[in-house]
Amino acid sequence: MATFRITLAYDGGAYVGWQRQASGTSVQGLLEDALRDLDGRDVAVTGAGRTDAGVHALGQVASFAIARTIAADALARALNARLPDSVRVVDAVEAAPAFHPRFDARSKTYRYRIWNGTAMDPFERAYAWHVSGALDVAAMDAAARRLEGRHDFAAFQATGSDTKTTVRVITSSRVVVTEGTTGGRLIAYEITGDGFLRHMVRTIAGTLVEIGRGRRPATAIVDVLASRDRGQAGPTAPACGLFLVSVDYGRPCG
Repeated sequence: MATFRITLAYDGGAYVGWQRQASGTSVQGLLEDALRDLDGRDVAVTGAGRTDAGVHALGQVASFAIARTIAADALARALNARLPDSVRVVDAVEAAPAFHPRFDARSKTYRYRIWNGTAMDPFERAYAWHVSGALDVAAMDAAARRLEGRHDFAAFQATGSDTKTTVRVITSSRVVVTEGTTGGRLIAYEITGDGFLRHMVRTIAGTLVEIGRGRRPATAIVDVLASRDRGQAGPTAPACGLFLVSVDYGRPCG
Protein backbone atom coordinates (compact mmCIF):
# COMPACT_ATOMS: atom_id res chain seq x y z
CA MET A 1 0.00 0.00 0.00
CA ALA A 2 1.29 3.47 -0.90
CA THR A 3 0.07 6.67 0.76
CA PHE A 4 -0.38 9.76 -1.40
CA ARG A 5 -0.93 13.41 -0.60
CA ILE A 6 -2.78 15.38 -3.26
CA THR A 7 -3.58 19.07 -3.62
CA LEU A 8 -6.96 19.91 -5.15
CA ALA A 9 -8.63 22.92 -6.69
CA TYR A 10 -12.38 22.91 -7.12
CA ASP A 11 -15.38 25.03 -7.90
CA GLY A 12 -17.69 24.19 -5.02
CA GLY A 13 -20.81 25.78 -6.48
CA ALA A 14 -22.42 22.51 -7.53
CA TYR A 15 -21.46 20.44 -4.49
CA VAL A 16 -22.81 19.84 -0.97
CA GLY A 17 -19.31 20.49 0.37
CA TRP A 18 -16.13 18.51 0.83
CA GLN A 19 -17.56 15.75 3.04
CA ARG A 20 -19.51 12.81 1.61
CA GLN A 21 -23.15 13.02 2.73
CA ALA A 22 -26.26 10.86 2.55
CA SER A 23 -27.56 12.86 -0.41
CA GLY A 24 -25.99 15.22 -2.92
CA THR A 25 -22.60 15.21 -4.61
CA SER A 26 -19.52 15.95 -2.51
CA VAL A 27 -15.89 16.45 -3.49
CA GLN A 28 -14.77 13.66 -1.16
CA GLY A 29 -17.36 11.35 -2.72
CA LEU A 30 -16.17 12.15 -6.25
CA LEU A 31 -12.58 11.37 -5.25
CA GLU A 32 -13.52 8.11 -3.54
CA ASP A 33 -15.55 7.05 -6.58
CA ALA A 34 -12.61 7.83 -8.88
CA LEU A 35 -10.20 5.90 -6.65
CA ARG A 36 -12.54 2.90 -6.49
CA ASP A 37 -12.48 2.78 -10.27
CA LEU A 38 -8.70 3.19 -10.34
CA ASP A 39 -7.77 0.80 -7.51
CA GLY A 40 -10.59 -1.75 -7.79
CA ARG A 41 -11.50 -1.36 -4.10
CA ASP A 42 -13.07 1.11 -1.70
CA VAL A 43 -10.54 3.81 -0.78
CA ALA A 44 -11.09 6.20 2.14
CA VAL A 45 -10.02 9.81 1.48
CA THR A 46 -9.17 12.21 4.31
CA GLY A 47 -9.20 15.98 3.74
CA ALA A 48 -7.46 18.86 5.50
CA GLY A 49 -10.74 20.71 6.02
CA ARG A 50 -14.47 20.27 5.49
CA THR A 51 -15.44 23.10 3.18
CA ASP A 52 -19.19 23.79 3.26
CA ALA A 53 -21.64 23.65 0.37
CA GLY A 54 -20.77 26.23 -2.27
CA VAL A 55 -17.28 26.96 -0.90
CA HIS A 56 -14.35 26.74 -3.32
CA ALA A 57 -10.74 25.63 -2.96
CA LEU A 58 -7.46 26.56 -4.58
CA GLY A 59 -5.35 24.32 -2.35
CA GLN A 60 -7.35 21.68 -0.49
CA VAL A 61 -5.13 18.79 0.65
CA ALA A 62 -6.22 15.15 0.91
CA SER A 63 -4.57 11.78 1.49
CA PHE A 64 -5.34 8.11 0.91
CA ALA A 65 -3.61 4.74 0.53
CA ILE A 66 -3.96 2.56 -2.56
CA ALA A 67 -2.75 -0.93 -3.48
CA ARG A 68 -2.02 -0.15 -7.12
CA THR A 69 1.58 0.62 -8.03
CA ILE A 70 1.59 4.01 -9.74
CA ALA A 71 3.82 7.09 -9.90
CA ALA A 72 2.49 10.29 -8.34
CA ASP A 73 2.29 12.21 -11.64
CA ALA A 74 0.48 9.31 -13.31
CA LEU A 75 -1.92 9.16 -10.36
CA ALA A 76 -2.80 12.85 -10.80
CA ARG A 77 -3.51 12.30 -14.50
CA ALA A 78 -5.57 9.18 -13.81
CA LEU A 79 -7.70 10.96 -11.22
CA ASN A 80 -8.26 14.00 -13.41
CA ALA A 81 -9.42 11.71 -16.20
CA ARG A 82 -12.09 10.36 -13.83
CA LEU A 83 -13.12 13.62 -12.14
CA PRO A 84 -15.41 16.37 -13.48
CA ASP A 85 -13.72 19.47 -14.87
CA SER A 86 -14.77 21.44 -11.77
CA VAL A 87 -12.44 19.31 -9.60
CA ARG A 88 -8.73 19.11 -10.47
CA VAL A 89 -5.77 17.40 -8.83
CA VAL A 90 -3.05 20.04 -9.20
CA ASP A 91 -0.29 18.14 -7.38
CA ALA A 92 0.39 14.64 -6.08
CA VAL A 93 3.29 13.25 -4.04
CA GLU A 94 3.91 10.03 -2.17
CA ALA A 95 3.71 10.58 1.59
CA ALA A 96 4.69 8.78 4.78
CA PRO A 97 2.02 6.27 5.89
CA ALA A 98 1.43 8.29 9.07
CA PHE A 99 0.72 11.57 7.22
CA HIS A 100 -2.63 13.13 8.16
CA PRO A 101 -3.77 16.19 6.17
CA ARG A 102 -5.75 17.70 9.07
CA PHE A 103 -3.76 16.82 12.18
CA ASP A 104 -0.35 17.53 10.59
CA ALA A 105 -1.37 20.96 9.26
CA ARG A 106 0.36 23.95 10.87
CA SER A 107 -1.99 26.57 9.39
CA LYS A 108 -4.62 27.25 6.75
CA THR A 109 -5.29 30.33 4.66
CA TYR A 110 -8.75 31.37 3.51
CA ARG A 111 -9.76 34.22 1.23
CA TYR A 112 -13.17 35.86 1.09
CA ARG A 113 -13.95 37.87 -2.07
CA ILE A 114 -16.38 40.81 -2.22
CA TRP A 115 -17.40 42.58 -5.42
CA ASN A 116 -18.13 46.20 -4.47
CA GLY A 117 -20.01 48.07 -7.17
CA THR A 118 -23.45 49.06 -8.39
CA ALA A 119 -23.58 46.22 -10.90
CA MET A 120 -22.16 42.76 -10.33
CA ASP A 121 -19.30 41.77 -12.62
CA PRO A 122 -20.83 38.85 -14.58
CA PHE A 123 -17.51 37.00 -14.43
CA GLU A 124 -17.40 37.24 -10.63
CA ARG A 125 -21.03 36.37 -9.85
CA ALA A 126 -20.25 32.76 -8.81
CA TYR A 127 -17.08 33.62 -6.88
CA ALA A 128 -17.76 36.78 -4.88
CA TRP A 129 -20.40 38.42 -2.69
CA HIS A 130 -21.98 41.42 -4.40
CA VAL A 131 -22.07 44.37 -2.00
CA SER A 132 -23.25 47.67 -3.47
CA GLY A 133 -22.70 51.08 -1.89
CA ALA A 134 -19.53 52.60 -0.52
CA LEU A 135 -17.28 50.51 1.73
CA ASP A 136 -14.54 51.99 3.91
CA VAL A 137 -11.78 49.48 3.19
CA ALA A 138 -9.33 51.18 5.58
CA ALA A 139 -11.76 50.66 8.46
CA MET A 140 -12.34 47.05 7.40
CA ASP A 141 -8.60 46.39 7.33
CA ALA A 142 -8.09 48.07 10.71
CA ALA A 143 -10.78 45.84 12.20
CA ALA A 144 -9.38 42.73 10.51
CA ARG A 145 -5.92 43.33 11.97
CA ARG A 146 -7.39 43.39 15.49
CA LEU A 147 -8.22 39.69 15.06
CA GLU A 148 -4.55 38.71 14.83
CA GLY A 149 -3.24 36.79 17.84
CA ARG A 150 -4.77 34.24 20.17
CA HIS A 151 -8.49 34.84 20.77
CA ASP A 152 -11.73 33.09 21.60
CA PHE A 153 -13.77 33.20 18.38
CA ALA A 154 -17.03 31.82 19.80
CA ALA A 155 -18.90 34.93 18.55
CA PHE A 156 -17.96 34.04 14.97
CA GLN A 157 -18.96 30.38 15.14
CA ALA A 158 -22.10 28.97 13.53
CA THR A 159 -24.97 28.55 15.98
CA GLY A 160 -25.26 25.00 17.28
CA SER A 161 -21.64 24.03 16.60
CA ASP A 162 -20.01 21.56 18.96
CA THR A 163 -16.26 22.04 19.41
CA LYS A 164 -13.87 21.32 22.28
CA THR A 165 -12.47 24.84 22.21
CA THR A 166 -13.27 28.02 20.32
CA VAL A 167 -9.82 29.53 20.88
CA ARG A 168 -7.75 29.95 17.71
CA VAL A 169 -4.44 31.64 16.82
CA ILE A 170 -4.59 33.98 13.82
CA THR A 171 -1.22 34.94 12.33
CA SER A 172 -2.53 37.23 9.58
CA SER A 173 -5.87 38.97 8.98
CA ARG A 174 -5.93 41.63 6.24
CA VAL A 175 -8.25 43.34 3.74
CA VAL A 176 -6.90 44.41 0.35
CA VAL A 177 -8.43 45.95 -2.79
CA THR A 178 -8.00 45.08 -6.45
CA GLU A 179 -9.57 47.50 -8.89
CA GLY A 180 -12.15 45.97 -11.22
CA THR A 181 -12.97 46.48 -14.87
CA THR A 182 -16.75 46.95 -14.95
CA GLY A 183 -17.40 49.86 -12.61
CA GLY A 184 -16.58 48.09 -9.40
CA ARG A 185 -13.71 46.76 -7.33
CA LEU A 186 -12.78 43.45 -5.81
CA ILE A 187 -12.16 43.48 -2.06
CA ALA A 188 -10.41 40.44 -0.65
CA TYR A 189 -10.28 39.46 3.00
CA GLU A 190 -7.46 36.97 3.65
CA ILE A 191 -6.87 35.19 6.95
CA THR A 192 -4.29 32.64 8.11
CA GLY A 193 -4.57 30.70 11.34
CA ASP A 194 -4.00 27.40 13.10
CA GLY A 195 -7.64 26.42 12.72
CA PHE A 196 -11.12 27.73 11.96
CA LEU A 197 -14.59 27.26 13.39
CA ARG A 198 -17.61 26.51 11.23
CA HIS A 199 -18.67 29.65 9.32
CA MET A 200 -15.95 31.63 11.14
CA VAL A 201 -14.45 33.30 8.07
CA ARG A 202 -17.84 34.04 6.52
CA THR A 203 -19.13 35.58 9.77
CA ILE A 204 -16.00 37.71 10.10
CA ALA A 205 -16.51 38.84 6.49
CA GLY A 206 -20.12 39.77 7.22
CA THR A 207 -19.02 41.76 10.27
CA LEU A 208 -16.29 43.55 8.30
CA VAL A 209 -18.85 44.61 5.68
CA GLU A 210 -20.99 46.16 8.42
CA ILE A 211 -17.90 48.08 9.57
CA GLY A 212 -17.16 49.09 5.98
CA ARG A 213 -20.71 50.45 5.64
CA GLY A 214 -20.19 52.60 8.75
CA ARG A 215 -22.70 50.72 10.87
CA ARG A 216 -20.00 49.95 13.46
CA PRO A 217 -16.57 51.42 14.22
CA ALA A 218 -13.49 49.31 13.52
CA THR A 219 -12.92 48.92 17.26
CA ALA A 220 -16.31 47.21 17.66
CA ILE A 221 -14.83 43.91 16.49
CA VAL A 222 -12.95 43.69 19.79
CA ASP A 223 -16.25 43.95 21.66
CA VAL A 224 -17.75 41.23 19.47
CA LEU A 225 -14.81 38.94 20.29
CA ALA A 226 -15.16 39.62 24.01
CA SER A 227 -18.91 38.93 23.97
CA ARG A 228 -18.50 35.29 22.80
CA ASP A 229 -22.08 35.80 21.52
CA ARG A 230 -22.92 34.91 17.90
CA GLY A 231 -25.75 37.44 18.04
CA GLN A 232 -23.26 40.29 18.42
CA ALA A 233 -21.44 39.51 15.14
CA GLY A 234 -22.59 40.40 11.64
CA PRO A 235 -24.41 38.19 9.13
CA THR A 236 -22.87 35.07 7.66
CA ALA A 237 -21.56 36.05 4.21
CA PRO A 238 -22.62 33.86 1.25
CA ALA A 239 -20.61 30.70 0.61
CA CYS A 240 -19.79 31.62 -3.00
CA GLY A 241 -17.14 34.17 -1.98
CA LEU A 242 -15.05 31.83 0.19
CA PHE A 243 -11.92 30.00 -0.98
CA LEU A 244 -9.62 27.65 0.91
CA VAL A 245 -6.35 29.01 -0.48
CA SER A 246 -3.71 26.74 1.03
CA VAL A 247 -2.74 24.40 3.84
CA ASP A 248 0.75 24.73 5.31
CA TYR A 249 2.61 21.80 6.88
CA GLY A 250 5.82 23.62 7.69
CA ARG A 251 7.96 20.82 6.31
CA PRO A 252 8.23 18.63 3.20
CA CYS A 253 5.65 15.86 2.98
CA GLY A 254 6.91 12.41 3.96
